Amino acid sequence: MSHRSTLLLCAVALIGVRAWPAMSVVVLGGPIRDSGGIPPNWQVKEHAGRANVSGCADNQGLCVRLVSQNSSFALEHGVDIAPADLPYLSWRWKVSQLPQAGDFRKPSTDDQAAQVLVAFSDHRVLSYIWDSNAPKGTMRSASTIPLVHVLAVVCESGSAETNRWIAETRNVAADYERAFGKPAPHIKGLRLQINTQHTNSYAESYFGQVVFRSTPE
Repeated sequence: MSHRSTLLLCAVALIGVRAWPAMSVVVLGGPIRDSGGIPPNWQVKEHAGRANVSGCADNQGLCVRLVSQNSSFALEHGVDIAPADLPYLSWRWKVSQLPQAGDFRKPSTDDQAAQVLVAFSDHRVLSYIWDSNAPKGTMRSASTIPLVHVLAVVCESGSAETNRWIAETRNVAADYERAFGKPAPHIKGLRLQINTQHTNSYAESYFGQVVFRSTPE
């Protein structure tokens, strides 16, 4: 093969690589409806007390505000995501008030100002939390419902970063395999949650864009 032919093949190969752009699916970040500030395709699920949800915006786009007073509720969104194709989950969150006694390691204090829960088709769940007291990086079982296996991951802890937006990115496929010892099946749902009913306290948090990606940001 001539030198010129070799260069031509290399150029074609490079063009082929560049023809595959990074993929993403935005789950939160679109326009907010007028009805209660709930984003399209999200539903409020009340577990204890009354939900307090409102739409908001900052210099990076639309967001939602959750306020809990001795209550537990969530925003839920059904999805169908293949972790093999979109393994990275990115989101923005801000906490302005923590339940001070909250600590997911004890059922009696299992309150958080902010949680992002990823539900898989096999009834396993990854729960990414901003805990009041459990150390950042803690990973342990948080299952309380029969036949549902939940692994909690503390992404942020305490009040040092309150009142400012924090960007997070997790490889949910890798986290699932580390937690449960097998490749991750399809992701079927997301939940943004807040709760204070165990400590009878108050919490406030905000969630910005939530997106699945094929590559890290």
